[in-house]
Amino acid sequence: MPAAADRLDAMTHTAPAPAVPMADVRDMYVVHRAFRRELRLIPGLVRAVAPGDTARAAVLAAHTRMFLQGLHLHHTAEDDLLWPTLLERCPPDAALIGRMEEQHAEVERLTEALGPALDRWEAEARPAVAEEVAGTVDALREVLLVHLEEEEREILPLARRHVTQEEWSQLGEHGKGQMAARHLPLLFGALLEECDPEEREMMLHVVPWPVRVLLRTVFAGRYRRYVSRVRGTR
Repeated sequence: MPAAADRLDAMTHTAPAPAVPMADVRDMYVVHRAFRRELRLIPGLVRAVAPGDTARAAVLAAHTRMFLQGLHLHHTAEDDLLWPTLLERCPPDAALIGRMEEQHAEVERLTEALGPALDRWEAEARPAVAEEVAGTVDALREVLLVHLEEEEREILPLARRHVTQEEWSQLGEHGKGQMAARHLPLLFGALLEECDPEEREMMLHVVPWPVRVLLRTVFAGRYRRYVSRVRGTR
């Protein structure tokens, strides 16, 4: 009889559900460092271009466009996926999310202003237009630094508590199809440049094994050649 009672008790008491893994947000710090680095370097590289050197201007204009698109897609993922999740799960922080959205809007305004300036500079490489491009990137960097610092201080701790790892992983996939395929290894290489060995393994772990091999070999060499050309070190 006691054994039957034990079986009945086991049937009526389900085991607790396994804990859902919560977001590992370390990759966001790596992404932010890459954006900080590029927006710090680009204005100086632009100002150093000789008047009329449209070939060099074209290299830097394309590089800047690639990173601006990466920044746009990064923010779009947060707008579409992260902010709604946080607003649903921690509503007292609605004012914080509102500030994040306002900062995104200002970044987008400056990014849109850069588009025509980059086109004119690439075509002409005139110093006045170079200064317009560099000055606008400087302004963009100032706005973005404030945003990234607040996001790291306020948003990422919330994400660790309220966003699952599965949901967090969707941020990295969001909008990837809108990037040119040739740019994806370059952007990933730009992230790996900012990694310590532990972070490097973390970043590589999330990609399929065949791609991981390419990122360590063929794509790594491609990125080194690319970044040397952009930074004028070859």
